[in-house]
Amino acid sequence: MTDALKRLSDEGVAIWLDDLSRKRITSGNLAELIDQQHVVGVTTNPSIFQKAISAGDGYQQQVADLAARKVTVEEAIRMITTADVRDAADILRPVFDATGGQDGRVSIEVDPRLAHKTVPTIAEAKQLAWLVDRPNTLIKIPATKAGLPAITEVIGLGISVNVTLIFSLERYREVMDAYLAGLEKAKAAGLDLSQIRSVASFFVSRVDTEIDKRLEKQGSDEAKALKGKAALANARLAYQAYEEVFSSERWAALDKAGAHKQRPLWASTGVKDPDFKDTLYVDELVAPGTVNTMPEATLEATAARGEITGDTVRGRYDAAKADLDAIAELGISYDDVVQVLEDEGVEKFEASWIDLLKSTEAELKRLAPSEG
Repeated sequence: MTDALKRLSDEGVAIWLDDLSRKRITSGNLAELIDQQHVVGVTTNPSIFQKAISAGDGYQQQVADLAARKVTVEEAIRMITTADVRDAADILRPVFDATGGQDGRVSIEVDPRLAHKTVPTIAEAKQLAWLVDRPNTLIKIPATKAGLPAITEVIGLGISVNVTLIFSLERYREVMDAYLAGLEKAKAAGLDLSQIRSVASFFVSRVDTEIDKRLEKQGSDEAKALKGKAALANARLAYQAYEEVFSSERWAALDKAGAHKQRPLWASTGVKDPDFKDTLYVDELVAPGTVNTMPEATLEATAARGEITGDTVRGRYDAAKADLDAIAELGISYDDVVQVLEDEGVEKFEASWIDLLKSTEAELKRLAPSEG
């Protein structure tokens, strides 16, 4: 086994695990990944929790207790998920302390059914921050149009945020703008900007899945030659945008006040196409000051087969733009693709959340004590 994960870390890429379950916490597996595989953070989403809680390992006693108290299913899910996030945050606390708050972070998402509602998203973010009550938590807010003002408001309150479901370059710029506006709000309120952190989760593999499907349909040699190019091109141009925004005069004023850059986080880095190398979205997205959140299979693949050869992002902006231009010339609409992906992303998380509600409700009924 190579130490590709160490090399990745040495290149300035923070390795986060895109998974969490109670079994992973109680078995010592999470602590082991931190100790041996250079993992310095954890991300969760509604699909991850739905899978973990439906599997049932380690949740039965808490569910029985919640059933005895006759809590609502929504409250039960929040009690269960925040307990896991709190425990994971405690395990990662030494990393948080050692990195001055940059890493050692655990993310938890607002109810995905609120994705298109600003005010309830803000209220939910505040509630989650209060419930978990750990300084190394990130509250995940989707980068929908309604999510943007919520990001500004929540950052302005001093709550650290992981902005999720970013697919387009235009939306990414809006996310960075929302973050800077939030910092300006926090500064005006007299908050300590050095205590606020944020990452922007830019989704990768799903872009290839959608665009490659459209290229395949066209079937020409020209179209086939562009397969597997869109996601990397999109992510590399996102990093270019990040460099521009965080070298601006607006940023300089916040930097002077102690603020931290909002790091780009590569999300959806598990390869979906079996024709591609399973570490494609790790090997080819190495750049300083980024986060790569990986499912465990991708983490293991990178440890075994990763080829970390230094920075694979900067210096490739012209080629990235050329790839996206070539795709557009074939009549594939970038704007349509990214809108489809955002809509699908919200729908998938909503569906997972509804499945979680149903399965938890069934467990609450099953484990409810008989009256008397």
